Amino acid sequence: MRRQVLVVDDDEKITSMLRRSLTFEGYEVLTANNGQVALQTMMVKEPHLIILDVMMPEVDGWEVCRRLRDAGSQIPILMLTAKDEVKDRVKGLDLGADDYLVKPFALEELLARVRALLRRYDERNSESSVLVFEDLKMDIDSREVFRGDKRIELTTREFDLLYLFMTNPRKVLAKETIMERIWGYDYSGESNVLEVYIAMLRQKLEEHGEKRLIHTVRGAGYVLRGDD
Repeated sequence: MRRQVLVVDDDEKITSMLRRSLTFEGYEVLTANNGQVALQTMMVKEPHLIILDVMMPEVDGWEVCRRLRDAGSQIPILMLTAKDEVKDRVKGLDLGADDYLVKPFALEELLARVRALLRRYDERNSESSVLVFEDLKMDIDSREVFRGDKRIELTTREFDLLYLFMTNPRKVLAKETIMERIWGYDYSGESNVLEVYIAMLRQKLEEHGEKRLIHTVRGAGYVLRGDD
């Protein structure tokens, strides 16, 4: 079955170029020229991936992303933005986007990211919908996390980071590996972003005095394990 990709952008040149290129790569391509049309399309068809521009009339890309995630959709979203500011990238990712590209972009890179997002989505769907490590439980379908009987609210990026640990328990993950899997191989934002997210994740997981599960391995990286 051909993978279906929805391209949402008010720039006709970009939608036309992406339609031709993605079709050549074997994808079935749907297009929408604004966020409202995209949401209407999603009510009829559910593509395998969405390429979503941020700056659009009527309903912008951030709002489309927020509405889809609030509705429970887990379809991979690759956001396109003309802004190369950390706060704009963080906003999209925290709203639930899976990846981003700054315009102008190289077509080869976009296609590579599309393949990576679809591969990651397939891997996640092929596994059990519930992951458990000691008293920590992660429901992949509902994107809910519990420590004991307490529900933990996580951002999309925090969830993805914890998911990486939960699918690699007791395995030391190098910082470079985590950065590539969660932020992308060409991330050029704040150099301490991983440390910041690890600290935020620990704070939420240990909010009620629970023991530490995510440990630092000096000179190597981080590991999910039960020992102190």
